[in-house]
Amino acid sequence: MIYSMTGYATGAQELSCGVLNVELRSVNHRYLDIQFRMPDDLRAIEQQLRELLTARLNRGKVECRITFAATAGPIQLPELNEALLQQLIALGRRVRETLPAAAELGVSDILRWPGMLGTEALPVEELRTACRELVQSVLEDFTASRAREGEKLQSMLRERSGAMEQRVAGLTPRMPQVLAAFQEKLATRLKEAMVNGDDERVRQEVVLFANRIDVDEELTRLATHIAELRRVLEQGGVVGKRLDFLMQELNREANTLGSKSVDIAVTQASMELKLLIEQMREQIQNIE
Repeated sequence: MIYSMTGYATGAQELSCGVLNVELRSVNHRYLDIQFRMPDDLRAIEQQLRELLTARLNRGKVECRITFAATAGPIQLPELNEALLQQLIALGRRVRETLPAAAELGVSDILRWPGMLGTEALPVEELRTACRELVQSVLEDFTASRAREGEKLQSMLRERSGAMEQRVAGLTPRMPQVLAAFQEKLATRLKEAMVNGDDERVRQEVVLFANRIDVDEELTRLATHIAELRRVLEQGGVVGKRLDFLMQELNREANTLGSKSVDIAVTQASMELKLLIEQMREQIQNIE
């Protein structure tokens, strides 16, 4: 199976203290780059979540967004931290003994003091356990979405590779006639241009130029690369970089085919091959 680097999945779980949401999205990237956006209470399990994702993903820029919305309960006045309040009073008394002119702390100062107003603590362990389970569940959907996209890409690449095979196969039997016709045409022009009519020199010039325009090796390499492309597609797995390399090799041979062409059909085939290769290369950038 081939996976796309583009994917999206989301999930939610209702807890006794609120609702937990997890969202996974990814785009193509040269390597695996995972970024987390989550509440501070969940930072302690970030490494565990990273290991979960790394075990299933190989390439792509992945964003994992985790949010938590606490359940709104009945309105209650927060309670003062009596122990902290007594400590502030004692400290204030000691400061004024040393600095009689020092001002006393006001009510607003005391209420804003860190830790002075008690709040109901979240069940952190319950939240972290639920987060790990939800991320694992969303990851399954996320991987499935990348697989579905990968299947579409695989189908498109098979179709394009089949079109390339047809063009290469159509040129191979045509090349002997193309070369023979061009040699005859070239020989006629050379004889007309040479006053002494040196047939041996004409023959040598024709053979030399015919070797320079012979594209049999390029057609063979194109067929070999296309066969390898099909093999890689059937093999599946993490093949994005391998496919990208094959596109470079195919494009090189198609360019050489066009530069050595002396026949309109070969030129057109070269252009069509390069167009197909470019279409495949754009899609291969999204394959894991």
